[in-house]
Amino acid sequence: MVQRFEGRVAVITGGSSGIGLATARRLASEGAKVVIGDISAEAGKAAADEVGGLFVQADVTDAEQVDALFQTTVDTFGSVDVAFNNAGISPPEDDSILTTGIDAWEKVQKVNLTSVYLCCKAALPHMRRQGKGSIINTASFVAVMGAATSQISYTASKGGVLAMSRELGVQFARENIRVNALCPGPVNTPLLKELFAKDPERAARRLVHVPVGRFAEPEEIAAAVAFLASDDASFITASQFLVDGGISGAYVTPL
Repeated sequence: MVQRFEGRVAVITGGSSGIGLATARRLASEGAKVVIGDISAEAGKAAADEVGGLFVQADVTDAEQVDALFQTTVDTFGSVDVAFNNAGISPPEDDSILTTGIDAWEKVQKVNLTSVYLCCKAALPHMRRQGKGSIINTASFVAVMGAATSQISYTASKGGVLAMSRELGVQFARENIRVNALCPGPVNTPLLKELFAKDPERAARRLVHVPVGRFAEPEEIAAAVAFLASDDASFITASQFLVDGGISGAYVTPL
């Protein structure tokens, strides 16, 4: 494996499972020192131990804990070169706007959008001091298209992540700090498996719209993160980087 991240430090939130864990493995395999920020102490420590990294327990909705995550990273390794702000939730109570209560709305907004704001706010001063950095924020393909099988707060939160990433990418471009929004299509993660288990019909309705004919594997999304985080993407910032199997470009899917 090419060592694109030799001597670089990457912070990954939500790094104990799914896309986050796959990305931790990928970046570590390319030489990065990886810091896992996660609310789950057991799973987070196991992930960090697996990749020879550091675990910092953090609730990403808490500003002080987020600040501590990035400060601990700098104190331990000397820099924050990559911030993959990936923590998120998609609870079943987040559904149609007609049935989703305000508590469910606010919970999803806090975890999916406010946490990205807090992580960017904490990471940027370190990157500005270094004079370089790459921030990748996990948005979603639902940020660029609509669905009748709605998860209204999830969709709105990911739209917010996309817009915020674009603005930060423009604002800090002259400081050699790149900010991009990763927009995955449906991914074979614990969140998706939960959807299949709870509502197979709804999940099947989603799969039929993916031109490639399957959901992504976490490792495929991790490869996209590794590209965006690396110098290979040195002219890419303020972008919506779709890794969606063609779903957002499809009018009809192939037979």
